[in-house]
Amino acid sequence: MRYRTLGRTGVQVSTLVLGAMNFGSIGRTTQEEATAIVDAALEAGINVIDTADAYGQGESEEMVGKAIAGRRDDLVLATKAWMPMGDERNRRGSSRRWLVTALDDSLRRLGVDHVDLYQIHRWDPGTSDEETLYALTDLQRAGKIRYFGSSTYPAYRIVQAQWAARENRLGRFVTEQPSYSILQRGIEADVLPVAQEYGLGVLAWSPLASGWLSGAVREGREVTTHRSALMPQRFDLAIPANRQRMDAVERLAKVADRAGLTMIQLALGFVTAHPGVTSAIIGPRTVGHLRSQLEAAETVLPADVLDAIDEIVAPGVDLAPDEKFDTPPALLDPALRRR
Repeated sequence: MRYRTLGRTGVQVSTLVLGAMNFGSIGRTTQEEATAIVDAALEAGINVIDTADAYGQGESEEMVGKAIAGRRDDLVLATKAWMPMGDERNRRGSSRRWLVTALDDSLRRLGVDHVDLYQIHRWDPGTSDEETLYALTDLQRAGKIRYFGSSTYPAYRIVQAQWAARENRLGRFVTEQPSYSILQRGIEADVLPVAQEYGLGVLAWSPLASGWLSGAVREGREVTTHRSALMPQRFDLAIPANRQRMDAVERLAKVADRAGLTMIQLALGFVTAHPGVTSAIIGPRTVGHLRSQLEAAETVLPADVLDAIDEIVAPGVDLAPDEKFDTPPALLDPALRRR
């Protein structure tokens, strides 16, 4: 396992992070299986676990808490808030009112007295940066969080939050967690340069592109991944973006074969090759999935392989732009762009 410094924090983290979104009902992973995955990940040298309150409405955090009991100090523990936690309208977002409650709920489910990294799951257009940063700074001073970061923020919102922190002498976001893969390279044009400018650690999620780069999705083969069952539209080849992705996958498979790599090694090696990326988040549902992804822990792609990838998917290009999660709200909701 390789390790890097998380932004400018001085904290050493593994280049592969164990994501726990699939723990519980989302991934149909039992507590026994989740604990086995955590055991194997820690044994392999992974020292970061990433979860969120919204994963299974707290189920993932509870399972992570049980799996790490007695060895909490051996790892960097990260969770998130912002997404709805129930029907009540104020049990979501990034207001002080909610973040204080949400963090206490997460700590209780995890069975710990602090988390190392607390992340705002998405930018909240209804809440000012100052409101959120004041709350996070107070929680940090109270010892409940060590650091805080953002997740899937547009580049201009990352800049705005950094400015607000400096202007108001508050703690600042020290990490960003964006979606990044060979098939979704849009953040290379803006988010990654901004993260490098401000010295942010970057934890990239969906490096296997929802299973497209797992090796299980190939031309002429029935798609039977867990993601395809949850989101069949993402694998419907009648949709032009999916047809384009399949064509890219077939060409990438040839690159991987020539280099003597699995598709997973190619995909994870690509993500961790970017100088702006600290770690890639993997989300195995089984120990078998984990072991196939751990094969990429030491993968360093040579220049000719990276060049070949660039010829298939150009730098800064998203092959499925409709699946971006950092699109400004006004482009999605007509009410926000009309009087």
